[in-house]
Amino acid sequence: MPTTLTADHVADALERLRAEQPLVHCLTNIVAAPLTANALLAVGASPAMVDGPDAGDLARAAAGVLVNIGTVTHATAEGMRAAVRARRDIGGRWVLDPVAAGALPYRAALAAELLDIWAPTVVRGNPSEVLALTGRFGGKGVDSDASPDDAGDAARALAGKHGTTVAVSGPVDYLTDGQRTVRVANGHALLSKVSGAGCVLGALVAGFLAVVDDPLLAATSATVVLTVAGEEAEASGATRPGSFAVALVDQLHAVDAATIRRAARIH
Repeated sequence: MPTTLTADHVADALERLRAEQPLVHCLTNIVAAPLTANALLAVGASPAMVDGPDAGDLARAAAGVLVNIGTVTHATAEGMRAAVRARRDIGGRWVLDPVAAGALPYRAALAAELLDIWAPTVVRGNPSEVLALTGRFGGKGVDSDASPDDAGDAARALAGKHGTTVAVSGPVDYLTDGQRTVRVANGHALLSKVSGAGCVLGALVAGFLAVVDDPLLAATSATVVLTVAGEEAEASGATRPGSFAVALVDQLHAVDAATIRRAARIH
């Protein structure tokens, strides 16, 4: 694993994802499901959306798995447990997106339960969600009231405790595996005006995990690809949330290795 991650590493990962077209199983929320599926298709992966009690069967077969608790119900929670157990049974990787765990104790409890079944390879969340997984609660619904750097200590602690990589989203994204730390300074404010953009990021992380050995590189690659696509979407003339959402999917399809090498701001 490289000590320092660069745009070249991300560009190579993107080319690998497009070559392999991994099947990514998303147990995600109803608000984000269509955008998530379209984003995965655009970037070159193959999405699947099964969240019922039989979700374990697909989770066992998929190359990548995302568990997003955004609109969880008792039935879908059972599907999430089944999917994580299936990944445990095969020693498989998966991504946890603990949506609104900072504000809603039931979600934090479910996230903790899933962590105990089989530790996720990557936890992706906003600062309040990551802080909640270490017992510090806050946030406003699905929104954070903390910055990524505020959650830095919690992210490193979570990474060390569970042997996972933690990706904290914000104006400057903060990613750590407990040893290495990466900051990604790409992105556009309109990403926060499109419902499900963070959920898309979790799915992209699952896709990159299917083709990249290094979890920190996978999380960084997903973050760079989405945030660069956001910049490119606004630059193409999409300056309002509705047009931006469409342009974001278009730019996820258009972004290539050359775009990443030109635009990525990784520190």
